[in-house]
Amino acid sequence: MRTALPALATTALTTAALATTALIGIDEARAVDKTFETDKATIRVQTFAKGLSHPWGLAFLPDGGMLVTERGGNLRIVSPEGELSDPLDGVPEVDARNQGGLLDVALDPNFEENRLVYLSYAEPGEGGNSTAVARGELAEGDPSRLANVEVIFSQEPKLPSTAHFGSCLVFDNDGHLFVTLGERYDEEFRTQAQDLDSHLGKVVRIHPDGSVPDDNPFVGQEGALPEIWSYGHRNSQGAALHPETGVFWMHEHGPKGGDEINIPEAGKNYGWPVVSYGVNYDGTPVGTGEQTAQGMEEPIYYWTPSIGPSGMAFYTADAIPGWQGDLFIGGLAIPKLVRLEIDGQRVTAEEDLIAALGLRIRDVVQGPDGALYLLTDEPDGEILRITSAVEEPATATGQTD
Repeated sequence: MRTALPALATTALTTAALATTALIGIDEARAVDKTFETDKATIRVQTFAKGLSHPWGLAFLPDGGMLVTERGGNLRIVSPEGELSDPLDGVPEVDARNQGGLLDVALDPNFEENRLVYLSYAEPGEGGNSTAVARGELAEGDPSRLANVEVIFSQEPKLPSTAHFGSCLVFDNDGHLFVTLGERYDEEFRTQAQDLDSHLGKVVRIHPDGSVPDDNPFVGQEGALPEIWSYGHRNSQGAALHPETGVFWMHEHGPKGGDEINIPEAGKNYGWPVVSYGVNYDGTPVGTGEQTAQGMEEPIYYWTPSIGPSGMAFYTADAIPGWQGDLFIGGLAIPKLVRLEIDGQRVTAEEDLIAALGLRIRDVVQGPDGALYLLTDEPDGEILRITSAVEEPATATGQTD
């Protein structure tokens, strides 16, 4: 059994060299700019951009700018200086109620050649809605719109629910696209997380055009959907590839307690809603009331009480040396950033960061400059930038930048 480690001292926040121009247009009286001592680094957090409505997903463009989704249905470009574009045209219609809307964004591995952008979202349709993935081209000469948009995956069945859509998009090193799918919350639906003829509560693995890889675990199995990679999941809003192994990692929301980190393997069952380290919101047992069961995989780590995890990034840069190899996850239910030290597939230490800000952290992404970028899930959401607060060493001439 894997148990949760006690949280270490709360600390937090970011930056070292944030370009002055990145704060142009930001209300200085309201912008975040704080320095924190943490266990492994002195960091500074600054506001990089403001004025986003419940931003959900972030992907860096080759020029250092970003694509950012807003849950209400807007896709925006954020310039390398932190300026927001108008909403792009061509984004699919979304069902933006409660937890639904425009969710994650990812660039094709060959983006610089094909300009393809992938979006996950709550897709309205007959019977209700479900999570879908669409892709379109970000025109090089006209980046104000997505062109040739097509839906490459649509979760079945569609249901009258406004909760637990997932949904993270992660490309592996072979170009396959992993998509995390929620089990839609209601008790009448969530048992389908155990059914292989339903996409609810699954991780699916597809080619970039939506077709199914021949080596998916349930290809050719009668009564099973071939897109399915793993099952028995609840609601995952954070996923990433391990930078050394290339293996897909994810976390998922528990009910009342029992948020999990899992490393989904092909064809494996991760237990929901039969077993859980949490309980239902009314305090009643989940499923069998047991935490484990034969034939169901245990998480490598879990939180009780729940932190409401969202976003996931392994830190690999040199900008904050003390953080190399660590895993970062945002907290929604408990607003904070969590730093986890990893040894193989074990979590060996945990540190809470930036809780003093009181901001719900929706996404965590490492930037090309080595900083960590965070999305805050707020009506007036921000992009925060975390860097080292330690001054750069002097140059050979004795000057500093």
